[in-house]
Amino acid sequence: MLTFLMIGAHPDDMDTLAGGLAMKLIDRGHRAVFLSITNGNAGHMSMDKDALRLCRLKEMADAGAVLGLQYDTLDLDDGYLTADIPTREKLMRYIRALRPDVIITHRSCDYHPDHRACGQLVMDCSYLVGVPLFCPDAPAMRKPPVILYSEDEFTLPAPFRADVSVPCDKYIDRKVQATLRHKSQYYEWLPYDGHWTEVLESRTEEEATERLQERLLRRFAETVAHFPAGFPEGTHYGEVFQIDEYGGPMTAEIRQAMEG
Repeated sequence: MLTFLMIGAHPDDMDTLAGGLAMKLIDRGHRAVFLSITNGNAGHMSMDKDALRLCRLKEMADAGAVLGLQYDTLDLDDGYLTADIPTREKLMRYIRALRPDVIITHRSCDYHPDHRACGQLVMDCSYLVGVPLFCPDAPAMRKPPVILYSEDEFTLPAPFRADVSVPCDKYIDRKVQATLRHKSQYYEWLPYDGHWTEVLESRTEEEATERLQERLLRRFAETVAHFPAGFPEGTHYGEVFQIDEYGGPMTAEIRQAMEG
């Protein structure tokens, strides 16, 4: 059994970027765990931080139940994440306790400062995970995990590279359902922040759900359209990942678990 740790800056990040892979891995007898470093308590236009934190924590649990996986958080404040030493130590202890074979996270060239800090924190842990005198209370790992980046659209300092392609047609309905469990994000904050007129003008929750499902399906289909070479003919939905040279070497076993 392989253990995959998907680390996002916020609740819902890894649902959209690696939810299909997580379900595929679990079906194949592997372990997939989601970790949100922050608790998502800044992303709303009207709810206060304390109420939003509790709401986002419940939504994480609801999404995890749909995906069938453990969904954890380091419970740090949204919008204030930095790649500092105390946060590195906190993340290091979590990684060493789980001892993953693979870590998936954001690249450090993302638009969101929390995403950049999240990617940087994983990079900063990549070597130190095997150094016994760093966080000596948590036993060091003898084998560094493979590190993969999730898809983004940014081109500097280099465009995202699709090294691993994961067809997700079988899991797309549950992936959409899990994503929409983050209701304060998808029904409220993102439509407000992104000016999603068709959602904002919905007259009922059912109508908003239908429009959000259409939006998400278009988004998840774009991955295959952007990186068609990696997918079997006839694939409609997929996820792609870039291998990070800071991590351990990709193996045939890991690639087969993801792509096969």
